[in-house]
Amino acid sequence: MSIVCGLPLLECVYCLACARWAWKRCLHTAGHDSETWGLSTAQEFEPVPRICRYILAVYEEDLRHPLWEPEGGYGINPDCLVLKRIYEDTHAQAPPYLLYLDHDHADIVLAIRGLNMAKESDYAVLLDNKLGQRKFDGGYVHNGLLKAAAWVLDKECDTLKELVEKYPNYTLTFAGHSLGSGVAALLTIVVVQNRDRLGHIDRKRVRCFAIAPARCMSLNLAVRYADVINSIDDFLPRTATPLEDIFKSLFCLPCILCLRCMSDTCIPEQKMLRDPRRLYAPGRLYHIVERKPFRCGRFPPVVRTAVPVDGRFEHIVLSCNATSDHAIVWIEREAQRALNLMLENDSIMEIPVKQKMERQESLVKEHTEEYKAAMQRAVTLSVPHAYSPSPYGTFDEHEEGEQSDKSSSTGSSKRSTKKGESWGELVERLFDRDESGHMVLKKSPRAD
Repeated sequence: MSIVCGLPLLECVYCLACARWAWKRCLHTAGHDSETWGLSTAQEFEPVPRICRYILAVYEEDLRHPLWEPEGGYGINPDCLVLKRIYEDTHAQAPPYLLYLDHDHADIVLAIRGLNMAKESDYAVLLDNKLGQRKFDGGYVHNGLLKAAAWVLDKECDTLKELVEKYPNYTLTFAGHSLGSGVAALLTIVVVQNRDRLGHIDRKRVRCFAIAPARCMSLNLAVRYADVINSIDDFLPRTATPLEDIFKSLFCLPCILCLRCMSDTCIPEQKMLRDPRRLYAPGRLYHIVERKPFRCGRFPPVVRTAVPVDGRFEHIVLSCNATSDHAIVWIEREAQRALNLMLENDSIMEIPVKQKMERQESLVKEHTEEYKAAMQRAVTLSVPHAYSPSPYGTFDEHEEGEQSDKSSSTGSSKRSTKKGESWGELVERLFDRDESGHMVLKKSPRAD
């Protein structure tokens, strides 16, 4: 009898929790997450719309006769296109991509397209993951995306090394949208850890632009690689529910939303941060704010950026435009609008060239300090496997750059992880070498 009487009480509690969650979400807008962030400058945001157009170019069959060219074109010289891989070339191991030599911006760009809803191979990459399945570099990553990244590196390693050595002043940029952004982000980490395969390229020359990225790495990795990975936000990085659960339970989506409602309401953020298996959007985040609460339509976009630890886009924002905003076409348009406004404001202020150069130098220092502060914040919040930067001013890239170069000649690295495992041992544990001497990701790595 007592159990029967308790059922209405449980229903009331459940309804109140759902009502509280819905009320908070209806009042919560995307701008709330980034309202305390600093404004992005035109210099640091300039590559974003250009990179979006390069990713759009992957969808074209023939760049000399484009069919879906955006306004202003792709900005690609077909004669400088090094290679272009389609689904028949990737053999269901990775999404299609292209490698472009951008002489105008001194950049070597590898751009990866997003999820193709009509291709089973893309779903196979996306669904090849279980919570806590893949340990990597002291954290957790998405298993399928890591295997795709390792395949791309193994396939194009020789070409990338040749270009990097031929153009020593060029940057090496990995970019992708949606599914491709997760591959690009993990490809960046693999390259940074195996720079000897690309002629000991300096870490500062490597960068990544993940457009609307899927959650692909644990929080400690997302913060640690914020100096080389940049993410442009939309609704996908906010989707805390594993995407594979949504696809596998498509006919029970209301049940998933109810469970997410309860967990969002009842689980404190501190507990989420201490979950080492929870995946996050990678690197430094850029948020294009173009809507305001209780206002209709779009407004002049404002770009905010930070390396957040807590409050890192943990809540889904209810919006009827969520799916359309995820399209690379819309992101490219809004990014270009935002960049035009930044450049217009700079021209109105008429900043002298010398002050612009000084501003760029101070911006690098600000990003470095913000990066260090984020790593210290992660330690303060007890994020698993997080550690503070060296008090002597040595940065993570200096440690990796100097010591990994030495380890490549001696066969072992002197810098060890928190568990006492060197980088050389980590790579040997996760990778095998094939007959040609290339490193290939192991199919069944040993668990720690």
